[in-house]
Amino acid sequence: MAKWFLAYGTERIGPLEEEEAARRAAANPNGYAWREGLAEWVPIRQVGEFRRGGSPPPVPTGRRADEIDYRLIGAEMQFVEVELDPGESAIAEAGAMMYKAPSVEMRTVFGDASSSGTFLDKLLGAGKRLLTGESLFITVFTHTGAGKAHVAFAAPFPGTITPVHLAQHGGCLVCQKDSFLCAAKGVSIGIFFQRKILTGLFGGEGFVMQKLEGDGLVFVHAGGTVVERDLAPGEVLHVDTGCVVAFEPTVEFDIQQAGGIKTMLFGGEGLFFAVLRGPGKVWLQSLPFSRLAGRMLAAAPQRLGSREEGSILGPLGGLLDGDNRF
Repeated sequence: MAKWFLAYGTERIGPLEEEEAARRAAANPNGYAWREGLAEWVPIRQVGEFRRGGSPPPVPTGRRADEIDYRLIGAEMQFVEVELDPGESAIAEAGAMMYKAPSVEMRTVFGDASSSGTFLDKLLGAGKRLLTGESLFITVFTHTGAGKAHVAFAAPFPGTITPVHLAQHGGCLVCQKDSFLCAAKGVSIGIFFQRKILTGLFGGEGFVMQKLEGDGLVFVHAGGTVVERDLAPGEVLHVDTGCVVAFEPTVEFDIQQAGGIKTMLFGGEGLFFAVLRGPGKVWLQSLPFSRLAGRMLAAAPQRLGSREEGSILGPLGGLLDGDNRF
C-alpha cells in the first residue's frame, strides 16, 4: 500500500501508513496530503481515504477570526470596503484607513491583535512585526453600534488588492513584507525565516518574510496585475525575485544564478532569480514597487532642474515651455 505524506505549513510528515495518516488528518485537517498515484497535493478534507463511514474529518470548533464581508472598488488604484456586523473587527496597518462609519471604533494595540494573551505574548508579537519592518502597533476597527457599518482601506500604490481565505490554504500564507493591507481580527501576523542564507540575502524579499496564519480573510496588496499559479508537485517556475508576492507554505522558495557573467551584468534582471517548486499556489505581481520607485527616482528632478524627457531640447526646452525651475 502506498505511503502517505502530510504537509502543515512548513512542516512535512511522512511516509505514513494510511491508518496513521488518517488519525493525524482527523486531529488536524487544515493541511495537504499526497501519496504515489495522486497528480498533486490535495487538501486533507478532500481525501476520501481519511473519511470514516462516509463522513469528512471533524472540523475544529471555535472559529478564531471574525467573518467579514467586503467589496473591492476601483481598478488601478483599488481600495477595499469591509462590512462589519455589531461586535466584529478588522485589523490594518497604520495609515491604511480611507474612511469609516462613526460607529466603528478605532484603537491601536501592541503586537498583531490576534490574541489577548500576556504582555510577554504581545511583546513577542510586536517583535515579530519589527523584524519584518512594520510598526510595533496595529490598528483595530470594531463596530460598536447596531446594524451594518463599513470601513475602507486603500492601497498605498497602484496595483491590485487580492482577498485570500486562509482556511482554504491550510491556514497559512507566506508573503513579502509590505504586502499585507488588512484582515479580519483573529489573523496572526508573524514572521517566516528563509532557511537558506543565500535565499535570504539575494531572494529579493530578504531573510525575513511575513507569515499570515489563521482561518480568516486577509487582503494582500501587490503592484500592477496579480496572477495566480497552481504548481503541481515538483513543478518549477522561475520568477524575478521582486515579482513574488505570496505563496503557500508547501511551496519551496529558492534562488538561482541568472545565467553567465554577461547575462548577470547586462541582462537587466539582476544576479539571481527566484525558483518556486510545487506543490502549492503562488501569487505574482507584474510591477514590484522597487521597480516603480527606481523609475521614479531616475526621472526625479536633478540639481539643474527636471529631466525633460518630453523635449528634444532637453533642459533648454524648459526655458521655452515655461518650466523654469532651477
